Amino acid sequence: MSSNTPEPGNEQPEPAEVTAVASSAATADDEQDTGGDPFGFADLPASPRPVNWRTLGSLDAEQEWLALNEWVNWLRLEFGLPAAVVPPMWHRHPELVWELSALHLRWLGCYSPQQDAAGPLAFMTDFHAAQARLREWVAISGTRLDRDRPTRLTTWPGENPAPETTEQPVTDRDEDFVEFVIDDVTRRAAAEAAFLRGETDTL
Repeated sequence: MSSNTPEPGNEQPEPAEVTAVASSAATADDEQDTGGDPFGFADLPASPRPVNWRTLGSLDAEQEWLALNEWVNWLRLEFGLPAAVVPPMWHRHPELVWELSALHLRWLGCYSPQQDAAGPLAFMTDFHAAQARLREWVAISGTRLDRDRPTRLTTWPGENPAPETTEQPVTDRDEDFVEFVIDDVTRRAAAEAAFLRGETDTL
């Protein structure tokens, strides 16, 4: 036996075997460090889910109101939107809330890190269409830059007449928003408490 021949039990692994073992060990380390997620997908924010304002609980409603308000304020300043598209008192008109909330979710989805490069253009296309709808909603609702009244409701035959509505001046929009959110969250919390008591009150 030559001096270059390894003794039995001391065979040296071939280079290809060393590479395979090292690669396997590195993969195992990566999976251990990232919880089985070597590409870091778990660190990406979750995809947005639809917000159903009819069924939101009190805690979720407060968070959604604040997030939507911050985004709408950014949107109207970023794009120079007039009050005919986004009026100050949009939060008091459900038709505007639903439209702006849907647009907000679309924006979150289009600019998600998981989205491809076509996402921003898709948002701008939908944003353009949404502005036309917002103008229609604002015209129907009757809210303006400096004054506001509840959206007039059409009474169907057999229904009680809708209460009369009057215009109110808009003096401090942010203060009104805070009061509105407090009232909304309080109402939802009361409905939750009633449900736990076995009553049939709904949001």
